[in-house]
Amino acid sequence: MSDALPQTIGIDISKATLDAHAYPAGSNQQFANSASGHKALIAWLGQWSVERVAYEATGAYHREFEQALADLPCVTLNPARARRFAQAAGTLARTDRIDAVMLARMASTMQPPVRPAINPEQARLAELISARDGLMRDRTALKNQEKNLTIPLLKRQHKQRLNQIDQHVTALDAELATSIAADPQLARRHEIISSIAGLGPRTANQLVATMPELGSLDNKQAASLAGLAPVARQSGQWKGRSFIQGGRANVRRALYMPALVAARFNPDLREKYQHLIASGKPAKVAIVAVMRKLLVTANALVKADRMWVEKHA
Repeated sequence: MSDALPQTIGIDISKATLDAHAYPAGSNQQFANSASGHKALIAWLGQWSVERVAYEATGAYHREFEQALADLPCVTLNPARARRFAQAAGTLARTDRIDAVMLARMASTMQPPVRPAINPEQARLAELISARDGLMRDRTALKNQEKNLTIPLLKRQHKQRLNQIDQHVTALDAELATSIAADPQLARRHEIISSIAGLGPRTANQLVATMPELGSLDNKQAASLAGLAPVARQSGQWKGRSFIQGGRANVRRALYMPALVAARFNPDLREKYQHLIASGKPAKVAIVAVMRKLLVTANALVKADRMWVEKHA
């Protein structure tokens, strides 16, 4: 290492290229977003003590990149928050190089938690979940079209497409369950999460696949990572409603229906939900609070390596 000063690396990921910036060294370099480019990037990073490698999630463009850098301290930044950080810093122009600079500065300033190294099986689970989410979006779109169909042929074809999607979802759920059961560590995490009243096996699949950080974070970090941490709005004597934003939308989607169930059948969370409603909170706010409690409970139990036990039992 030619420079012992720890560096935060910002990387703007596109389909063909990776634009990298080292902060505070100020060094810039562009690499191909390919296997050879990933190797060249890792070699370039070798000249520094790397504290964080920060980038925005870009779907298919970043998956192989993530796997290549699995042994490095990586953090995924929310694109909307990264843009607001750039605007607050007075940077309105956007190029790949400028974006890389701002990602590095944001990660250096905010010090977001480093994600655990992603092993190949974890990456595979994330890809399966992504495919399942896509199918569920397609299913919702088809269900919304259903009421507008009047021609018998179109109705039959529509039903066939829905049946096919349901079959594919069932196959993906089976593959997820088999893959998780085959890995002792993942199987234990799944067992702990699904022990929580309201969180069934499918939701546990989602959390195991999409939040590998569970158990390595404090509760506030876990809630923030999922976009379930309330953001206060207050200026002087004025105080607005708190709200949630950013984070992993797929985790929030996975927790919404379980929160509705838990608000009725999980004694601890039913009490919390009813207390919020009685104090005048909107039902949506109360459900988000239940979602947050489910997630932080899962995080705490995975960290402690123990099963959920009803408090009032």
